[in-house]
Amino acid sequence: MSAVHLTLNGPLAEIRLDNPAKLNCFTADMLAQFATHLDVIEHSEARVVLVTATPGKCFCSGADITGWGALSPRDFARHWVRGGHRLFDRLARLAQPTIAVMEGHAFGGGLELAAACDIRVMAPGATIALPETGIGIVPGWSGTQRLARLLPEPVLREMSLFGRRIAAERAHNLGFIAEIAHDPRATALEIAARAVTLSPRATEVAKQMILAGRGEDKGALIEALGSAAIAASEDRSEGVASFAEKRKPIFSGQ
Repeated sequence: MSAVHLTLNGPLAEIRLDNPAKLNCFTADMLAQFATHLDVIEHSEARVVLVTATPGKCFCSGADITGWGALSPRDFARHWVRGGHRLFDRLARLAQPTIAVMEGHAFGGGLELAAACDIRVMAPGATIALPETGIGIVPGWSGTQRLARLLPEPVLREMSLFGRRIAAERAHNLGFIAEIAHDPRATALEIAARAVTLSPRATEVAKQMILAGRGEDKGALIEALGSAAIAASEDRSEGVASFAEKRKPIFSGQ
């Protein structure tokens, strides 16, 4: 049974974690389900994506220890860590803008999930933390990499080296949280309602430029932007037509 649900409603897509018995932590099956939903979203007409969770104590408590605890060191590194990292990288590079709706705490992989979204809306009583060193591991799904670009290094050290939790108000003051709201989903929907009125193509390109500027898959993004620009040229149309007609192309430079 799926524990990650996708809802498509016109221009709005919503991915919801649904594992409340385990504080919405990620299992291997959930990682695969999430990836499948990203496949659908990438080929949909959605303009904004909400990442939510079944309401409870946690937005996401991270990775299911029973899922990775018995893995060999090789399988843990090769499959669990790299697999989760690839998924969160895909989410971060999604064409559509994304909003993490944090109605509860976000720990470890849950915080890394929120960090992969473009902005975050958080309940006032929620906290964020990187508790991995307390169970003998380290952050593995971009906690020391992507988060290092979103939070000051001393704060990251507080969480990962000293096990400290960061409250919503402080996370907001640091710029990591866009808004604190008693109803984070309602606030996220208000933000999304404005976003869907904007140019989807301009929004996508603006997001790609921001990602490239901070080094997120920079090479691929630069080539994607360049390819999109050349795809709109008359020379590209002439090149395709001449190939199909088996003749020498006549380029106009337009």
